[in-house]
Amino acid sequence: MADIELESDLLNYIIKHGFQPGDRLPTISELQDPNNLGISVSKVREQLEVARALGLVEVRSKTGTRLKEYSFTPAVRLSLFYALATDLHFFEQFSALRTHLEVSFWNEACSRLTADDLADLRQTIVAARVKLSSQWIRIPSEEHRAFHLGIFRRLENPFVLGLLEAYWDAYEAVELNRYADYAYHTTVWDYHERILDAICAGDFDAARAAFMEHTRLLRHQPRMQGMENGAVALSSEVTE
Repeated sequence: MADIELESDLLNYIIKHGFQPGDRLPTISELQDPNNLGISVSKVREQLEVARALGLVEVRSKTGTRLKEYSFTPAVRLSLFYALATDLHFFEQFSALRTHLEVSFWNEACSRLTADDLADLRQTIVAARVKLSSQWIRIPSEEHRAFHLGIFRRLENPFVLGLLEAYWDAYEAVELNRYADYAYHTTVWDYHERILDAICAGDFDAARAAFMEHTRLLRHQPRMQGMENGAVALSSEVTE
């Protein structure tokens, strides 16, 4: 284990004692004991809250505090949502980062997909088409997120996945799905089908090219145009 000191007595304690995901941590009173952290109860609570905000621990009334499986997403989301709350134009910059990231890892991600994964992606497209073609049109927001993240589901890189998951949280927070018209959504899912067809055919380069074309649609999305003109407010979900 790397000999790295963190600016947190609690996190250093967790690492030093070799706690694993799912392990229950000592209680606050036990942690503040001189034989453990030896800091005040208020300091323990403060550091626990930071660890919880970073998604490193979960605190429940009946089961106590347990260490969680590492995920980069909570830390990125917290910082990103703060940035968006101060200036929505940060979304455009993060969106550009997301595009470059996906392009860089595209072929590796596609090569790892299984037949079951491809079937799930196909079913996601079917579910989205059903929503768009029903009598009462519903926006396939969940399917949109699931399709894109599904392509990268087999990457064993928590940092790539964390950035992508945070992007989709932000995408939903700025409500890009809600303000698009029917033609825009239809075009988006036409691209998704082209992307998946190329992946299934083993032509990852063609799939990546279709993905890059598809990302350019975003700049024509009404919500993004409003963002460029400074006329957009952030969804309350970001600041809650």
